[in-house]
Amino acid sequence: MGSTEQTTVGPPQGDGDGDAAIKSHIEELVSTQLPSSAIYNFLLSDVRIRSATKGSVTARLPLTRNHINSSGGIHGACSAAIVDWAGGMAIATWDLRRKTGVSVDIHVTYLSSAVEGDEIEITAYADKVGGSLAFTRVIISKVVDGETGPVIANGTHTKFVKQR
Repeated sequence: MGSTEQTTVGPPQGDGDGDAAIKSHIEELVSTQLPSSAIYNFLLSDVRIRSATKGSVTARLPLTRNHINSSGGIHGACSAAIVDWAGGMAIATWDLRRKTGVSVDIHVTYLSSAVEGDEIEITAYADKVGGSLAFTRVIISKVVDGETGPVIANGTHTKFVKQR
């Protein structure tokens, strides 16, 4: 492994005081970067960050008509966009970076659904952030009675993160 590569096994553990700074950084990225992306602003304008530690972010989003397909369930393209966004946010927690790279590949497995009016929880992990590539995984779950419920979709996302 090169000196710029960092690896975690499982979700990284936060350090308490640093977690507040990481969460603040992610909230700032959401407030400044979402409005400048048409698709993220359209889909994620109501997203709320619940927690952020080095290597992980958890957010919640109420589903509106904007998120729903013609059959009444969360649209697959919406889930894929969430995996894209959340993977980037997990990368941003690693070292408080603002630029989270460009997509190399993205995979989403759809397991169940949610409908308009439901709330979803999005949990993203940066499993490895190296000098050129970052590997993330994202879990989208339905919120039931205020608690994390059934998994709607699992995603993995690889991003090219080499900065000039």
